[in-house]
Amino acid sequence: MSLVESDHPPDSGKDAAFQPGAVLTVAAGHTVHDTYVGFVPVLLPHFVERFALSNTKAGWLAACTQMPSILQPFFGHLADRLVLRWVVMLAPAVTATGMSLVGWAPGYLGLVLLLIVVGLSSAAFHAVGYATAGHLSGPHLGKGLSVWMVGGELGSTVGPVLAGGALAVLTLKGLSWLMVLGWSASFLLYRRLSIAPLHAVPSVDRPKVRHSLARMRRVMSLMVGLVVLRAMAVSAPAVFSPIFLKEEGSSSLVAAAAVTLFQAAGMVGTLGAGWISDRLGRRVVLLFGATAGPAGLLLFTALEGWARFPFLALAGAATLSIHPVCMALVQETFPESRGLANALYLSTVFVVSSAAAVVVGILGDGIGLRLAFVVSALITLLSVPLILVLPRDRGRVPAGA
Repeated sequence: MSLVESDHPPDSGKDAAFQPGAVLTVAAGHTVHDTYVGFVPVLLPHFVERFALSNTKAGWLAACTQMPSILQPFFGHLADRLVLRWVVMLAPAVTATGMSLVGWAPGYLGLVLLLIVVGLSSAAFHAVGYATAGHLSGPHLGKGLSVWMVGGELGSTVGPVLAGGALAVLTLKGLSWLMVLGWSASFLLYRRLSIAPLHAVPSVDRPKVRHSLARMRRVMSLMVGLVVLRAMAVSAPAVFSPIFLKEEGSSSLVAAAAVTLFQAAGMVGTLGAGWISDRLGRRVVLLFGATAGPAGLLLFTALEGWARFPFLALAGAATLSIHPVCMALVQETFPESRGLANALYLSTVFVVSSAAAVVVGILGDGIGLRLAFVVSALITLLSVPLILVLPRDRGRVPAGA
């Protein structure tokens, strides 16, 4: 079967149903892929020491893996026109190879080039992978995209641990052995996706890019608003809760565990939100996330001792659950341009998330982290009016489906 296919209609109704095996395989590929991207923070100190880098140059190395995300709309548009299953199949191997070979880079420029390749592979994989997971989910978009996203979050959690453990017994050059995992993931994705019923939107139904962007303007503007208003409520606990807790007198272990608690609760919320939104509707779950998340964050800052931590978990579960539901809403609102719409949304998330941490830090320096957390929570509440004017849910899945 061709790895790149153009227009042809589905040959059966099979691709209209949720395909759990294929969705789980793609999510597992997401886990492996993002595991390698998660190496970067652990490797940066070694790069600084080896090449005598300044903090600025080290920061640019991290940016090399992120900046190519601005190309996601291009990859997403291609995913609407062609079935780019080969991107999903090969990206784990390409990313694994790039990250595993960083120890062999002869200098800073070589390191930059390798990380740019990793960034391009990651941008293409995420733009096309989201659309692929959506296709394989049939009417269960929320469930399928939640599984896909949890796979990525798991990889981001495992990556630093794997890199740190490997460097405890291997040299930087010895990391090259780790690429085997990425190539194995690509092989499994090939075995599954080469027979999966993926189809491009027929050319007669496919709008021009200009028309697609015009149709998306209203909904994507609302989505951008949701991303902006939610971003600080994610960055505040995810980035600054250890500093806040240490200022409050907590130990380093407790401060570090707070981030793990927030992210772990977010994984549970992400997984559950997709299933629930398929049945109760997208807007119901978004309203819960936009109100329960800030409430949890406010109570976390107001309380002391161990009593505050259940509310940090609530903040993580509710606030992070918004993302997969937004992704499902985007895909079902623009089924003929789901790749382009997905990529536009993801690019927005990337840019805004990068800026939000800086804004929270500036607020923390100016008014203190406690008040910065409060401001972040209150700003998220402003997203409620935007949620109320989102498109009505399409085709909820019956409870017994």
